[in-house]
Amino acid sequence: MRRFIPVNEPLIVKHDISSVKKILEEGWISAEGPNVRNFENKFSKFIGHKYGVTVTNGTAALEIAVQSLNLPKNSEVIIPNFTIFSNAIACLKNNLKIIPIDCSKFDWNMNLQLILKNISSKTKLIIATHIYNYPIEIDKLKKICKKNKILLLEDAAEVFGQKYKNKMCGSFGDLSTYSFYANKQITTGEGGMITTNSKKLYEKIKNLRNLSFGKKNRFNHEDISSNNRMSNIQATLGLSQLIRIKDIVKKRHLIGAKYFKYLKKNSNIYIPEPERKFAKNIYWVVGVLITNTNLNIDAQYVMKKLKEKRIGTRPFFWPMHKQKMLKNYNFYNSKKYANSEYICKYGFYLPSSLSLKNDEIEYISKCVNEIINSKLSKK
Repeated sequence: MRRFIPVNEPLIVKHDISSVKKILEEGWISAEGPNVRNFENKFSKFIGHKYGVTVTNGTAALEIAVQSLNLPKNSEVIIPNFTIFSNAIACLKNNLKIIPIDCSKFDWNMNLQLILKNISSKTKLIIATHIYNYPIEIDKLKKICKKNKILLLEDAAEVFGQKYKNKMCGSFGDLSTYSFYANKQITTGEGGMITTNSKKLYEKIKNLRNLSFGKKNRFNHEDISSNNRMSNIQATLGLSQLIRIKDIVKKRHLIGAKYFKYLKKNSNIYIPEPERKFAKNIYWVVGVLITNTNLNIDAQYVMKKLKEKRIGTRPFFWPMHKQKMLKNYNFYNSKKYANSEYICKYGFYLPSSLSLKNDEIEYISKCVNEIINSKLSKK
């Protein structure tokens, strides 16, 4: 391979460029442009929610969504232990106590049985993040929330366009959040969205993302909030990409299925299968987990060797119980989070750009097998 293969690069097509060029020529560049609302309407309709609110990024979406719920200080919020740190930030900034839940070793979503064991009278919210490949069993989780009168925030940033039991991911939460970062299914460069069926929450979220301007006197602000508006330029790009979301999801699935074909026979690693009973694999990232620890190698070793072969990779998320910023919390116990402890050490993901060619997938897979097998032959 002559070129370095990045772990991800956005696919910008001619229609994206012409759409943005047109809006620039018309002068509609700020958040007041018509495509912001147009994007919100079409996106929420696609998901199956009544309302959508664009924001600056996925982290802002989580923070504003949690703030809009106005939960009592020190309320408990159940979040994944294995997820992006934004889940924790959204809670801590709103003076809430996080209760991290471990994942399963081969299903990197929260373990539902552990969720049940950790619900208390102080639990007011569960943030259900769909991780990497498959959605969490969100229908079961929704029943748990309903039974215990707990709000459900569905973080669908990694699975936009995926269905769970033929219903769109993101449609299950009281609130749902999304990211449009460059590596997501659709991108606006930076950007995010919050969707809901609640008009009350919708109005609250609109205010929180826009400095809570006063209704009678615009500059007499009604709440502590910030400017997290999406520009009309970004929304135009999002609209253009939304048109082809079904093709994007199909392409990602095909890329992951090809990797699975080439790597499934390697008994020293695990790669998630293309389909399970309740959902197809979205393959937002193509995750690989080293399962044979007798090889005395970890993800960092394999990633370093792949870089030497001009292949980009990323490590798995660093779990909550290992975060420096959370060192004073009382959940620091590696035994309590054995699965996320394991997969953050032995898990990494491979290039999955929509522009990835078949021969590149074959080459990357060959390199992974060679690196693993070379350690095996030395045993």
